[in-house]
Amino acid sequence: MTPSHVPEPPSRRPKSPAEQSAGAVALLEAVHRDLASVSLPLALPGAEQTRLEIRNAVAQLDDYILPRYRSLDAPLLAVVGGSTGAGKSTLVNALVGHPVTRAGAIRPTTRQPILLHHPADGPWFEDLRVLPGLSRIRGVVVPAEVPASQAGPAPDTAAVSSLVLVADTAVPQGVALLDAPDVDSISDDNRKLAGQLLAAADLWVFVTTANRYADAVPWKLLLNAASRDIMVAVVLDRVPPAAEAEVSEDLRAMLVREGLGEAALFVVPEVSLNQLGMLPAADVEPLRAWLGNLAADAAGRADIARRTLNGTVKALGQRVQLVAEAASEQARAAGVLGDDARGAYQDALVRILNATKDGALLRGEVLARWQDFVGTGEFFRSVEQNIGRFRDRMGAFFRGEPAPAVKVETAIETGLQAVIVDEAANAAEDTDRRWRSDPAGRQLLGTDDLSGTTPGFAEDVAAEIRAWQGSLMELIRTEGQDKRTQARWLSFGVNGLGAALMVVVFSMTAGLTGLEVGIAGGTAVVGQRLLEAFFGEDAVRRLARTAREDLHARCQRLLQAEQERFLERLAFDQGASADVLAGHARLLARLADAA
Repeated sequence: MTPSHVPEPPSRRPKSPAEQSAGAVALLEAVHRDLASVSLPLALPGAEQTRLEIRNAVAQLDDYILPRYRSLDAPLLAVVGGSTGAGKSTLVNALVGHPVTRAGAIRPTTRQPILLHHPADGPWFEDLRVLPGLSRIRGVVVPAEVPASQAGPAPDTAAVSSLVLVADTAVPQGVALLDAPDVDSISDDNRKLAGQLLAAADLWVFVTTANRYADAVPWKLLLNAASRDIMVAVVLDRVPPAAEAEVSEDLRAMLVREGLGEAALFVVPEVSLNQLGMLPAADVEPLRAWLGNLAADAAGRADIARRTLNGTVKALGQRVQLVAEAASEQARAAGVLGDDARGAYQDALVRILNATKDGALLRGEVLARWQDFVGTGEFFRSVEQNIGRFRDRMGAFFRGEPAPAVKVETAIETGLQAVIVDEAANAAEDTDRRWRSDPAGRQLLGTDDLSGTTPGFAEDVAAEIRAWQGSLMELIRTEGQDKRTQARWLSFGVNGLGAALMVVVFSMTAGLTGLEVGIAGGTAVVGQRLLEAFFGEDAVRRLARTAREDLHARCQRLLQAEQERFLERLAFDQGASADVLAGHARLLARLADAA
């Protein structure tokens, strides 16, 4: 091969940013699809919390992660959040220099979230890029003479489903402010909405007060911020001048201990509001300047967006790994419940088959009807004394019309039916007991009682036994159709030979005691010698083996139909498998590390 024919090696050029972004979006869309498919249907410890984590993760993918990956150059979204009465709305009004959001003593005040943005940034937020689950309402700038207590949308009792957009030139281009509900609101809907909005933020402006800065709820959210590596600005509001140094120092130490040492800290002194309910502009000027500097630095904004995005993706990967572990536990628990049911019914099948070969079915009615059919006890004694003459006597013995074999078949049907029904009931009771001892199984059963057999099961068993007996008759016909002894076995009757074959199938005498051994043993010998007289020893063994295998298969089908009542409750779609989710978690970790 000449050098001109050597194929060029595949390109090893680095992927462009656009290609990397497209690959990341494809992965995140797959994560979204597979997370949304996970159901975790079993009532296992921690399952309900994991379901909540799944819903939150899917919502964050919709509200923030996917929109941000698709629009890395979009304006930053700064969510202003905090505790009840911390002064969030008052702070937002002060930042833009006039009343925009509602502030007051009645709680909750902020219910309809308001997003303030520069007019030039409007298209970024009007097209449902972020928070697509909230419809858009266009708001207006409130005149300066309107008190802050009357600004913004009034609280209502309906669940919030929209986001109010307010374009205001006082907001620097490149950063939007979103006034969120209280994170510890008395309203469940408000608390959920606050969490949703904070999860969609590129940065947080977290507002607390001098007497509530150590509250548990805000710190839980701040620690969540630390896990996402999100930029945080903490506003310590309404601080008495005499306590400013002590309180701010203590708060700063807490932030450092919890991994938020880089958070910007702004202190707003305790002052009286003016007639419009506004703070003095000078008191919020440091925060306004900080936001303005962020907005003016395009490269800095991009760094903040990527930092928050990467931290959020890393946290998402950890979430997905926990979901993978929960899905694995669900699959394991479902497997245990399924094994319990299958094991109980398999044990029942073994007990049924043992009952057909330990001589138990040759007792009582079956034995009596068989003896009535083939002869008296004197005949058995004669057979035992001179077994070698059996073939010679067989023709003379059966020269007359034999007693009907139907009674033998009926006795066998009744006895075998009782065994199968009893063992199926035992399996159902055992499975029901095992499942109810497990929270997941108890949930699946609910108020249904599956501890007995299904209605009509006894009739199904009887029909299956009659079908088995019919198949034995067909075996006899097939085996003897080309035999020279056909006339002899036809004169004796297919039913009689079929009854003999059933007795041979049940002929093992283990488990019989005393007189039963002699009687049942003689019974088996008669049946076996009778069949051998017509078909030969090898054929009889083959016929018995075929009949037993057929009975085994029919009993297995009957019990499988019964156990299906339990197994069908495990036939739920658990969604993406644990392996798929674990694979996503690894890829998300690589995505965050590579950024």
